[in-house]
Amino acid sequence: MNTIRKGAKTAAVAGVATVAYELLAPSVALAESPSGADLLLPKPAEFIPALIAFLIIWFVLGKFAWPSILKMMESRQEKIQNDLNTAENAHVKAEKDQKIAAASIDEARRKADEIVAAAKREGEEERARIIEQAKKEASDIITKGHSAVDSERRRCLTELSGSVVDLSVEIAGKIIGNELDEAQQRRLAEKYLAEVGKPDERK
Repeated sequence: MNTIRKGAKTAAVAGVATVAYELLAPSVALAESPSGADLLLPKPAEFIPALIAFLIIWFVLGKFAWPSILKMMESRQEKIQNDLNTAENAHVKAEKDQKIAAASIDEARRKADEIVAAAKREGEEERARIIEQAKKEASDIITKGHSAVDSERRRCLTELSGSVVDLSVEIAGKIIGNELDEAQQRRLAEKYLAEVGKPDERK
């Protein structure tokens, strides 16, 4: 930074001094003896005022104008550097935000896939549970139906046996008369019915 400032200062002052010299010093073209040596070497009467003007302009520029110019250049350079830093930071932040957003999207997709898989798995488990429960209930209903049918069959057979025994006793009493008492007739009828009912039970 210091080297740049010194170089710029020297170039600016030299340029201004050159312009001042051209304005203040008499033109060489107007000299009375335009010989080769006079063209290359200024006359003392022309050189001294030009040198004094050059030094005055150098001092004025170095004292008053140049600090303001340097300050303005430094401020401009600092602003440009700040803008570059801001742009770089914004670029880095944008890339970071983009990576975070991509990671968030991937995480959301992963969770959605997990939720769908869990829901599907739970649905299959619930379906299997419902089918198993329905089979069990159907089996229970069938078992209870068989039990009810068997119970009703046994009850009907018992009632029928009792009716048949009573009827047999009554008929036997009328046929045999008083040869067998009622208890003997009932035992015979029950024995007969028991023998008749054995084939049904084996079926």
